[in-house]
Amino acid sequence: MGKLFIGWMWLMSHLPLSVLRGLGWLMGRVLFYLVPSRRRIALRNLELCFPEATAAQRRDWAKESFVVFCQTWLDRSWLWFAPQKTLEKRTRMTGALEELEGDTPTIIFAPHFYSMDAGGTALTIHCSRPFTSIFSTQPNADVDAWIRKGRQRFGDVRMLNRDDGIKPIIASLRKDHGLLYLLPDMDFGPSDSLFVPYFGQVAATIPSLSRFARLGKAKVIGMYTRLTPQGYEVTISPAWQDFPSDDVVADTTRQNRELEAQIRTMVPQYYWVHKRFKTRPEGEPSLYS
Repeated sequence: MGKLFIGWMWLMSHLPLSVLRGLGWLMGRVLFYLVPSRRRIALRNLELCFPEATAAQRRDWAKESFVVFCQTWLDRSWLWFAPQKTLEKRTRMTGALEELEGDTPTIIFAPHFYSMDAGGTALTIHCSRPFTSIFSTQPNADVDAWIRKGRQRFGDVRMLNRDDGIKPIIASLRKDHGLLYLLPDMDFGPSDSLFVPYFGQVAATIPSLSRFARLGKAKVIGMYTRLTPQGYEVTISPAWQDFPSDDVVADTTRQNRELEAQIRTMVPQYYWVHKRFKTRPEGEPSLYS
């Protein structure tokens, strides 16, 4: 099944972008109704994070979110199969690009917008520095190998399994003076998490951004990737000032605040189908009942 899926994605890579996006729009609209469990999660997350919005607005955001999810998944076909010149034409990097230069250990805060793989691929094309990314193993071995191969297609990319621990991560920052692509904005359970504010709620948040920056003596920059009609726009932020501090709770709160600001600029493009508030402080009821 995995090989059939990869073959289908190879075929998709030959379609014009407009056709691929149209197919993604259709798939997203269908999935919104066919996958009620994820639809409910998305709507609940939007209700928790944007209580001031109308129910109709939140439903429109959720519908568009399913569309963007499908469009970005289909786009992985050309991201990982098409010639490099196609990717250079369809991905645009903007912002504080000078932050990617030099040899200062650098952590890239790259939260779970649906376009994250497009951003990572663009980075490997436009930046020559060693680049480390952390991955989770996929259930299907063929698909897992295809994803890892796609993410390592260009540049000097090292993939570390999440289960490998922090030692190789810190070594890549200290010894290689490279870039670490970090996505610490999901709910990974109560272990090692802090409960800090996020869109007016408290959310279990892993403090790895602050801790890795301190241990690796690294600066932190943001990278936010937006789906556009022409492809993708990848924006690099200036290095965060006074980060990390000596207060990991304050740092992790700031991480969520920085993420909130970016989400507000492109609400439907964030990963709303994940139960971000699943882990609750002891004694608090579930927010998804």
